[in-house]
Amino acid sequence: MTGEERHRLTLDRPATYEIRVPGHLDRSWAKRTGRMSMTIEIEDDGQPITTLVGRVDQAALHGLLRWIYSLGLPLISVVCIEV
Repeated sequence: MTGEERHRLTLDRPATYEIRVPGHLDRSWAKRTGRMSMTIEIEDDGQPITTLVGRVDQAALHGLLRWIYSLGLPLISVVCIEV
């Protein structure tokens, strides 16, 4: 496998994603996210933003997004930050 192939986004290879949602997810939800780290920041307007960051494959990413949807949370952003 060449270096270029290792750095190409595919369905079966994990990549690092950052998912941001409005609100303050309780730390107990961190267990449901698997190996994703969770941070909560307060924006300038006083509103909390929860950020999840972790390395997952596309199937796990879709599962996380379905879980967030089931909580009734809108997505602020989903960004692939490292392949």
